[in-house]
Amino acid sequence: MRLNQATDYAFRMVLYLAEQPEGTKITGAALAAKQNIPERFLLKIMRSLTAAGIMKSFRGVDGGFALQRLAQNITLFDIIEAVEGQTELQRCLHDETSCWKGCTGMCSIYNAFASIQKDLEDRLKSINFADLAEQEKKLQVVRQAEQQFRKETVVTTE
Repeated sequence: MRLNQATDYAFRMVLYLAEQPEGTKITGAALAAKQNIPERFLLKIMRSLTAAGIMKSFRGVDGGFALQRLAQNITLFDIIEAVEGQTELQRCLHDETSCWKGCTGMCSIYNAFASIQKDLEDRLKSINFADLAEQEKKLQVVRQAEQQFRKETVVTTE
């Protein structure tokens, strides 16, 4: 399974807002610039996230976007489902009549993929954006320390 670019952008957009104080509103243009996402593409993705109840949209001069739900109530699965729609690893998991062999869900391949699909969905549903935002803060500290170390190493070796 490969997620599309829109889903990656949606992850980044939601993560950015999850890192901000609750209720933070940002314009599409500002979010696009901060996350290096083409603005027209961002607005298209926002329609999907808004329809799914993940984002809310504000119109007018002070318009923009904010999280509709608390970050702890938004999971990776929610974003994938909002942007990609139904995502099954195997066609027959969604439509048992699509089996060319006519097994209608009664074969070892179906059983294997059904189990894998359930495990994958459960794992994606267990990862929320509040936890990801907290991890991101810690990773930013590490990245900043590494950058500082590199600067100091360059200065001392010259």
